[in-house]
This record gives sequence, structure tokens and C-alpha cells, in this order.
Amino acid sequence: MQDFFDVKLAIENLPLVLSGLPMTIAVSFVSMALGLTLGLFLSLARSSSAKLLRYPARIYISFMRGTPILVFLFILYYGLPMVNLNMSAYVAAVLGFGLNSAAYIAEINRASLNSVPYGQWESAKALGFSYFQSLRKIVLPQATRISIPPLTNVFLDLVKATSLAAVITVPELFQKAQIAGGRSFDSLTMYILVALIYWPLCIIIAFFQERLEDRFSRYVQK
Repeated sequence: MQDFFDVKLAIENLPLVLSGLPMTIAVSFVSMALGLTLGLFLSLARSSSAKLLRYPARIYISFMRGTPILVFLFILYYGLPMVNLNMSAYVAAVLGFGLNSAAYIAEINRASLNSVPYGQWESAKALGFSYFQSLRKIVLPQATRISIPPLTNVFLDLVKATSLAAVITVPELFQKAQIAGGRSFDSLTMYILVALIYWPLCIIIAFFQERLEDRFSRYVQK
């Protein structure tokens, strides 16, 4: 067992690996916030009757879903400096993950908004609500309940994908594990250790997903 996973070595290097946890959490949450904000506007543009909004949104979503996030990170951090556009590794990671996740979030939002019966829009219009009042007060709360599970999956994937930020020198969990592995000459133990850290982190996120589902479903007849 020790040849596969050295418990003593893992415990000794745990503080070093955990020192990357705040950065992992920061990149994950800020990227998700960016993705949620941009994703909402993209979903509305994607469903718009105006071609000037609909087609650029469709092209953006198609491009982001059709290109590897790792390639996009390299473009932002290593490619843009060639045209005098420099940014820190943290900013490049947040932009990369946020802009990429926005495409998936936009499609989730679009499907969730379309699942709300059109009669809800008509009822809001009959009450004198504007488009944005109807969206904010009537439609979005109902769509949010439907979108919570798939949006949580996007967030879970985002948390795990932050390990890719190690390739652009972001000092997150996986990058710290790589450093510990290089020092100890036991990379396998460090990789298993970092996997065991990601696991409970994702369990905590799933726990809050269930609480959110319960909150938004309390007025739904079961």
C-alpha cells in the first residue's frame, strides 16, 4: 500500500497542497459568477428575434463549446502577450473558465426559460408587467428551479477543471501537488492526495445544491 500511496508523506505535504485551496476556490467562484452573468445575457440573445443578437450569440456559444479550454488558456496567457496584451495568470484563468462556462450556462438557461409555460409571460403581460419585469419577477424564479441541477454540474466541472490552470502557473491545488511531487519524488501519492481533496470539496457543493433545490421547490406541488 505504501508503494501506491505513502500516508506519512501525504500528511507531511498536506499543508503545502492545501495552500493552493484558496486559489482553487477563488478561481472557481469568480469564474462561475462571470459565467452566470454572461450566460444569462447570451441565453436571452440566443432566443431573441433580432438576428443582430441571435447570430453572434450562436457563434460565440458554438466556438466556446467546440474549442478545448486548455487551448483557450494558452491563447490568453501565452498568446495575447505577443500582441502586447498582458494579464496575470489569475486573470487569464478566470477569463478562460468564465468565458468558456458561459456558453454551457447559456444553453442551460435557454432550455430552462423555454420550459416555463408561455402562459406565464401572457399572464404577466396582462398584469401590465414589462418584458424585464416579467423576466425578473415571474419567469426567472421558475426557470432557476429547473436550472439548478445542470448549473451545479457546470460548477462541479469548473472546480475540477481549475487544475488545468496549473499549466499557466496559477498556484492552485494541482500546481502545489506537482511541486510536492517533485520535491518528494513520489508524484503518485501527491496526485492521489489532491484527488482526495477535490472529492469532499465537490461533495460540499452537491450538499448546497440539494438545499437550493429544496428552497426553490417548496411551493411546487409534489
